[in-house]
Amino acid sequence: MHQHSESSTPIRVAVPETIGEVIDRIGFGRFQQRLMWLCGASWAADAMEVLLIGFAIPSLIADWGLSREQGGLLASVLFAGMLLGAWFWGQFSDYTGRRFSFITTIGIDSVFGLLSALAPSFPVLLIFRFLTGFGVGGTLPVDYAMFSEYLPTRNRGRYLVYLESFWALGTIAAAALAWLIIPQFPEIGWRYLLAASALPGLIVFWIRRAMPESPRHLLVKGQVDAARRVLQRVARENGMDLHIGALTVEATRTQVPLRTIFAKQYLTQTMMSTIVWFSLSLAYYGVFTWLPGIFRAQGFALLPVYQNTFLLALAQLPGYFSAAWLIEVIGRPRTLGLYLLGSAAATYAFAVVSGTTDIVLASVLMSFFALGAWGVLYAYTPELYPTSARGTGMGWAGGVARIAGILAPLVGARLLDVDLTLALTTYAVAFAVGGMAALLLGQETKDRPLSEVAPQRT
Repeated sequence: MHQHSESSTPIRVAVPETIGEVIDRIGFGRFQQRLMWLCGASWAADAMEVLLIGFAIPSLIADWGLSREQGGLLASVLFAGMLLGAWFWGQFSDYTGRRFSFITTIGIDSVFGLLSALAPSFPVLLIFRFLTGFGVGGTLPVDYAMFSEYLPTRNRGRYLVYLESFWALGTIAAAALAWLIIPQFPEIGWRYLLAASALPGLIVFWIRRAMPESPRHLLVKGQVDAARRVLQRVARENGMDLHIGALTVEATRTQVPLRTIFAKQYLTQTMMSTIVWFSLSLAYYGVFTWLPGIFRAQGFALLPVYQNTFLLALAQLPGYFSAAWLIEVIGRPRTLGLYLLGSAAATYAFAVVSGTTDIVLASVLMSFFALGAWGVLYAYTPELYPTSARGTGMGWAGGVARIAGILAPLVGARLLDVDLTLALTTYAVAFAVGGMAALLLGQETKDRPLSEVAPQRT
């Protein structure tokens, strides 16, 4: 990590600078490390909220006598809330600032996540999961927009993938809790799982109150002095005595953010991100929502089912970190395409191989590549848009993902009733479609300044 001494001589720059140029001078230091842990903790909590419901469905079916379709509906309603949350909070944070949304979204998903554990009936549980999703759907785009706007250009993508790796930590925690609880409490264990998933978010909500507003947003809104004060705070926390003079933006917002991402110069990238987000979400959530049921269908007993899901969760970490290294070597679109095609091959193998060792190996590789692809995608998408539309761009992508997330558990329930191989092959094709879109349509953003992302000129 690049650190500076507080006793260093002040650096004075006379010409007006953009926020990104100041952040580049400050570099990555203690402030960004603290912010990464703060965002990462909420990402781990959100992963638990999203994925534990898949682990809890067998317990809910045993406790309340639900059908597989009702279990799928329970997973889908969370994504319906995330769809509304992604749309609302993405635009809301672009217009009103990141800080309020940054604090509020984690509070919403944690409170209603905790209430979900106390739900007295299936309809009430559906309502609470929808409201939980409304908070989670906002947390994801707002956190990425917030964190990315404090990052220097150098190795920005790598740090964003590091942040995404906290999702894997949440998945590991969810799988470990399911392994410990569900075999011991096969009927009421779902309540313990949902309660446990809400507690980390409540802690993060309390800590986030001290976070400042994004300086990029302040400058876009014309609050130059406020933006300068925030940058000086970042510099001090990183151990720098930094003079910050005149600040400037290279482009002002002349159209509403939602129109910006569909403007001609961004349309191809919006199309690419839409295809990839939809394909990856459909395949990933289609598989992982029903993962315990898939393992049971392949002949595994209840305890090994949750042991295997824990092993798959562990495989996500090397997937993330290898992707974090690779995106700065071969670039964003190539890495994304490679990991999605790897996910497709592994998922198809998961469908057709036999024998315990081969099944587990194929599923581990699927988890490795799929979560590496998620890490690249979350790092790549904010780089496609200018500051004024970045939150909306992430919100749009999140919304597309939630539509796929709504469909995935319901489609999975129907396909699994027909044939396991058909279900997994369908998801393998979805991974492959996303990979080809990234390779054919993706535009490289490596080492481009984030502050004033603009169409590349040829």
